[in-house]
Amino acid sequence: MITTPNTGESAAGVLRTVVLILATMTTGLIAGVFVNWSNTVMPGLSNVDDRTFVAAFRALDAAITNPLFLGVGLLGSLLFTGLSVVLHLRAGQRPVLMWAGTALVCVLAVLTITFAVHELLNEKIRTATEPGSNVELAAVRAQLDETTWTAWNTVRAVAATIGFGCLTWALVIHRGLGRAAGRPTGRSVTGSGDPRWDPRHG
Repeated sequence: MITTPNTGESAAGVLRTVVLILATMTTGLIAGVFVNWSNTVMPGLSNVDDRTFVAAFRALDAAITNPLFLGVGLLGSLLFTGLSVVLHLRAGQRPVLMWAGTALVCVLAVLTITFAVHELLNEKIRTATEPGSNVELAAVRAQLDETTWTAWNTVRAVAATIGFGCLTWALVIHRGLGRAAGRPTGRSVTGSGDPRWDPRHG
């Protein structure tokens, strides 16, 4: 019997792998940023005076508005995770699709919280007139509503971390499916169904 082993991963399979890896990396990136803000940045700022808080928060807000975080992190996480869902849906890989789909829901939750809560609060302190007196500084700081800001940041940190975990597990499943597909499968081209059949001997 002449066999044709099924070896290697198709171009579509490679694309699914690359996109899933990029989705995992970008989601992990934003999860780390949000965890750091809730665990380190906001607790640290809560202990400083109003003038230092306003100046520091404005500086941090300006610094984080950069292509790496907004373009690669937030937008990249949405695009790559969404594309991964589409590719695995078309491939019919339901086990991977379930975890990637859950991650996409988490990413959408992160973006919703970011623009519905944090961007609105950030804009208040960002556009406030330059404070002079201590009373004005306290008023500007109060506009941010630190408790609400930090609480919702923790929510989006948890959502992003769950999304990262789902994508990591999706990669494990995807890798397992790829290995299974890459095993030799002996397809009969001609001859008897007996694998010991030799065409020279009939």
